Amino acid sequence: MRHALIPALIAAMFASSGYAAGLDVKVTIPRINAAEYHRPYLAVWVETPNQDIATTLSVWYAKDKAENKGTKWLKDLRQWWRKGGRDLDLPLDGVSGATKPVGEHTLSYTEGKPPLGTLAPGEYNLVVEAAREKGDRELVRIPFKWPVQQAASLKASGESELGAISLELKP
Repeated sequence: MRHALIPALIAAMFASSGYAAGLDVKVTIPRINAAEYHRPYLAVWVETPNQDIATTLSVWYAKDKAENKGTKWLKDLRQWWRKGGRDLDLPLDGVSGATKPVGEHTLSYTEGKPPLGTLAPGEYNLVVEAAREKGDRELVRIPFKWPVQQAASLKASGESELGAISLELKP
């Protein structure tokens, strides 16, 4: 009887560890023809239906500036900044990163691990906001429900500073 339980226990261990719920976010930074192009600052967060920040997932800014002067322009990410960005002590481990070049960038988050953590069941929005020096600012929202019941792919698109944004939900 004992020998019959061992394979079942091993299978259960691998099943639970290999398939954690989470989010994959793909953000496309479009090519913009401008005389003076600067990479955009960007914030990605999850917000509640009343637009409070549930968690900040990622913030891209000029981290390499001397004396942390790159944080000076984070206030140009107006929505994120007003809703809670200004209260954070940057850089945040696992959240802060350098600005990214033109192209598609994938961010992955697992339930129960920072920065996604544990979201209460309910409706949320994934929000991506970008602002660029000598450019525009733009905000894209993708609504979703948590916890994820089945795999889903949700998409939205920006018009100027952001290209295609996709949210892959993993149960």
